[in-house]
Amino acid sequence: MKIRVRIILLLSSTFASLILVFSIFVYVLSSNYVFNDFYDRLKTRTNTTIRIELDHSEDKKYVKQFKEEYLEKLPEEKSVIVKLDKELKPLIRSGNNQENEFIQKVIQSRFSQDRNDNILKYGVLYQAKDNKSYVVYTSAKNMYYTKYKTYLRGLLISMFLASIVLIIIVSLWLSKRLIKPISDLSKSIHRIGTENLNFRIENNQEGDELGELIRTMNNMLDRLETSFETQNNFISNASHELNTPLTSIIGQADLMLSKDRSSEDYKSALGNILEQAEKLNKKTKALLFLAQTGFDGKKMTIESLRIDELIFETMETVNRIIPGNKIKFDFESLPENLNALEVKGNSQLLQLALSNVLLNASKYSDNEDVRIYLSHTKESISIHVQDNGIGIPPHELSHIYDPFFRASNTTSFEGYGIGLPLTRNIMRQHHGKILVHSVEDIGTLLTLVIPYKS
Repeated sequence: MKIRVRIILLLSSTFASLILVFSIFVYVLSSNYVFNDFYDRLKTRTNTTIRIELDHSEDKKYVKQFKEEYLEKLPEEKSVIVKLDKELKPLIRSGNNQENEFIQKVIQSRFSQDRNDNILKYGVLYQAKDNKSYVVYTSAKNMYYTKYKTYLRGLLISMFLASIVLIIIVSLWLSKRLIKPISDLSKSIHRIGTENLNFRIENNQEGDELGELIRTMNNMLDRLETSFETQNNFISNASHELNTPLTSIIGQADLMLSKDRSSEDYKSALGNILEQAEKLNKKTKALLFLAQTGFDGKKMTIESLRIDELIFETMETVNRIIPGNKIKFDFESLPENLNALEVKGNSQLLQLALSNVLLNASKYSDNEDVRIYLSHTKESISIHVQDNGIGIPPHELSHIYDPFFRASNTTSFEGYGIGLPLTRNIMRQHHGKILVHSVEDIGTLLTLVIPYKS
């Protein structure tokens, strides 16, 4: 069932139910009011009968005149006076059992009212000045109720049917207004494809849930566009990086096989082939490792380790790769509470991430001073690596995590463009993050943030 139909049915059924309940409520209350009003009329006539017939006051004639002039005659109106003995028993009993029962009710309760179909009665027990007791009651046919009930029932039914029609019309209009943004959103989504991922949905629903949904979808499109661009860059760069050594190997082999060569030529060619094969091997392994660390479901061994020990072990590894480097650790940045140095993670992966950062810092600063220092919060500890190297051009900072991407000012330095993407994947596996602040020709500050709760 479509949402629009559901909205129409929901609104119509809800308001129809409310109007029906309200109509029933009005009908019942109005009916009770009509009865109570008629009983009040009977009470007035009963009291008037007492003043005229039993209360021998001076204003008797005025009361009688008032009754004749102002109290209209009710349908089948009848006033009855029943004289009682000293034991409050009727001196003359009626042949009608219902009337006798009503008189007994009046005697017992001092006043009472009764209804038999449309015939209503109201009676009181009255003690005259001569200490004689009487039951005085008035009965009449309530024609007002019959007419009022018929009129009110017809009016309520007509209003109910008219309300249903009006509710359906309003529901159709409301559903169209409510569904229109969703329909527009659906049309906009249909326009999005791989060829126009830069398209964004116009958000005219700011401040409501639909606006939040559109913002979320636009954010998702941002991520998808970035992912597609990264994938395209990866394919382009990977093809270039892998094809270059392969082309060199194939070309060298073809050249050697084109005619007989000397042993020295063969040795030189094999050396070149071996060198290119080693480069190809390194790039392939880097690609595989990058793919593995990018898989969130990959299992890894988690253990408790100390950040200072991790840094010193990594520095030893870097010293073997780049002898004479000027990487220094700032011991003054060690926290007073050494428990703040303890985190949970995979020692080998974190060493690999940190070694990539230290090697890059030393390489791109021409082995100038590189400073390592620490900072920590309640949630995490951060390793900061500061160099004074070539930095990264500002317009290229957004691409530093693209595999095989290398900044335009790094052409004179050897590298594959795998280090930072690999480091970011490792930090993500540890629920951490990598932050980069760089100024071209001044230096780079790179921060590895490692949470205490991995």
